[in-house]
Amino acid sequence: MTTTRICLHGPESTGKSTLGTRLAAHLGCEVVPEYGRAYCEAHGTDIGMAELVHIAQQQDVMNRAAAARAAELDIRQVLFDTDPLITAVWAEMMFGQRDPWFDSFSSYADLYLLLDIDLPFVDDGLRVYGSPEQRQRFFDLCKAELDRRGVPYALIRGTGDARFDAALRAIDVSAFGDNL
Repeated sequence: MTTTRICLHGPESTGKSTLGTRLAAHLGCEVVPEYGRAYCEAHGTDIGMAELVHIAQQQDVMNRAAAARAAELDIRQVLFDTDPLITAVWAEMMFGQRDPWFDSFSSYADLYLLLDIDLPFVDDGLRVYGSPEQRQRFFDLCKAELDRRGVPYALIRGTGDARFDAALRAIDVSAFGDNL
């Protein structure tokens, strides 16, 4: 059996971690946590491009290890709370450019769930881009990154059960085509 790698993608405060936990419980799979959050909790949010590359590379190592574990155990899916494509967007948001490492990254997930900014922004002390204009720019950059890479993705909207159900539908369509 092939393990499908599903990545939650989108700006801050769009419910990625919450949705990931709920999806993992429903699907019976692992969700790989966001390394960047742990890094910023330990070291603060005043980071440069070198730290972003480190965060992206460590996230990639964690994601690959989880995908390998899932495949070894014949688990159908593995969820990534994030991957280096989002870290590339962070570089664009923070510095208006990115390190060349980001463009060389090609270990894409099989499906990206792009979470819309239709949830209220919640400031948790680590989040940075909370104004409506910043959130829209972040979302636009997230979508543009997926389009630029040509990876499969589904836009996920709604709150609560509607958001969860939209994610499940996208995963089902990805796995089984439109024959549901």
